[in-house]
Amino acid sequence: MKLLRFLLALVVPPLGVFLTVGVGPTLVINILLTLLGWLPGSIHALWVVAKREEALNSGTY
Repeated sequence: MKLLRFLLALVVPPLGVFLTVGVGPTLVINILLTLLGWLPGSIHALWVVAKREEALNSGTY
């Protein structure tokens, strides 16, 4: 599932964020960034997925 989220964050950024954090302000920000351009949305989505994985691995989330 982790690999799938990273791939979706790269290809379809809002879907990757949605599968990672669900509906919320992070998803709205990602949709706006994706509307500005695919690259900003993808960078943000990869960052969100990576931070979520880091938090899950360290046990702080």
